[in-house]
Amino acid sequence: MIETFFSVLVGVVGTFGFPVAVLLVASIKQVNQYERGVKFTMGKFVGMIDPGWRLVIPVFQSMRKVDLRLKAVDVPAQDAITKDNVSAKINAVIYYRVVEASKSVLDVENVNYAVLQLAQTTMRNIVGEVTLDELLSQRTVISEKIEKIVDEATLNWGVEVTTVELKDINLPPDMVRTIGKQAEAERERRAVIINSEGELAAAENLSRAAAMLSASPGALHLRTLNSINDISSDASNTVVFTIPLEILKAFEGMKKS
Repeated sequence: MIETFFSVLVGVVGTFGFPVAVLLVASIKQVNQYERGVKFTMGKFVGMIDPGWRLVIPVFQSMRKVDLRLKAVDVPAQDAITKDNVSAKINAVIYYRVVEASKSVLDVENVNYAVLQLAQTTMRNIVGEVTLDELLSQRTVISEKIEKIVDEATLNWGVEVTTVELKDINLPPDMVRTIGKQAEAERERRAVIINSEGELAAAENLSRAAAMLSASPGALHLRTLNSINDISSDASNTVVFTIPLEILKAFEGMKKS
């Protein structure tokens, strides 16, 4: 193709002269594979230009290149107030691409700036509809809601929003301390509950064991002998053995007779 172009250029120079050849070279515009060209003739939109070398006659025609690649734009930190009146700085990143190059040029003056401004205002509005707890615990849900609103608004601009991600949520120092205290109190509360549940389970087991031992006359004596055996395994222990009450009652009966 390049060899063909140079051969044509040489022929033009030989036939029409050098000025016409310069005009021909100036008319050649290159559109890359990831771009599309929006072509105007005397200020009127006449069509799209596909990738490659294309002729655009100077003065009479013009072309606006549009990049179709996916863009990742960092949304600057925004001051927002949650539903429960907590101030926060919210930072996000938005991913979008141009899907209709003609609309992005004809309908919007600066499509990238317009998308960024829309994302900022939408982010502030959505944060104002949720509480601080929801903002911290439901980041994915809030990001999807922002993405849906921005995507619906930018479809008329020839733009498709693919993803919106909340990056940072910065709170005032006093609020951070309050959240830390709240988390510590919550951990203590759970520890107390777990401890009380363990004591309750132990008491229930002891109650069942006592009921089982009292239901069998010899079980308590066997348990006593077992305990004495365990204690006597250590020579340093001193065992004081108490005579069961049943034996004392037997002696009382002998005295009466």
